[in-house]
Amino acid sequence: MDGSMFLPEFDHEFGETRKALDRVPEEKFDWKPHDKSFSLHDLAAHVAEVPRWTAVTLEQDGFDLDAPYERTVPETKAEILAHFDEGVAEARKVLAGTSGDTLMETWTMTKGGEVALAMPKAAVLRSFILNHNVHHRAQLGVYLRMLDVPVPGHYGPSADEPM
Repeated sequence: MDGSMFLPEFDHEFGETRKALDRVPEEKFDWKPHDKSFSLHDLAAHVAEVPRWTAVTLEQDGFDLDAPYERTVPETKAEILAHFDEGVAEARKVLAGTSGDTLMETWTMTKGGEVALAMPKAAVLRSFILNHNVHHRAQLGVYLRMLDVPVPGHYGPSADEPM
C-alpha cells in the first residue's frame, strides 16, 4: 500500500470539486445564506486551499494550529481556479510518491499545546483532506442551489444534470 492507491479517489473527488468551483458566480462572492456562514467567496477560497494540505500531511509529522500559516486568498474566480489547480497538481505529485511506511506514520495536530488529532497519515488523508473536501463541496452545492446555479451531479444525476 502506497500513496498511489488513493489516486483514483483523489482524482475523482477533486475533479468533481473543480466542476463545482467552476460554477461559482463571481458577482455573488459576497452572498452568504446566514450570518454565521462563510461568504461564497470565502467558501470557494477555502475549498481551493484544501488540496494544499496534502503535502503538509504527508511531508510533515504534524501541524500546530497556533503556528503561522501562510495562506493565499485568491480574489477572483480565475485566481481561485488557478490556486485550486496548482494545489491539486502539487498534492497529486506528493501523494503518488508517498510510501506505505509514510502513510502509516502518525500525524498530529495540536492547538495550545494540546493534541487535537493524532492518527496515521493515511487516515488523515482520507478524513482531513478527502472527506473535508467533500464536506465543503456539499456546502458549495447548497450555495449554488440557493443562487439558482446548476449543481453538478457528483455521484450520479442531479436535478440540473439528469445525465
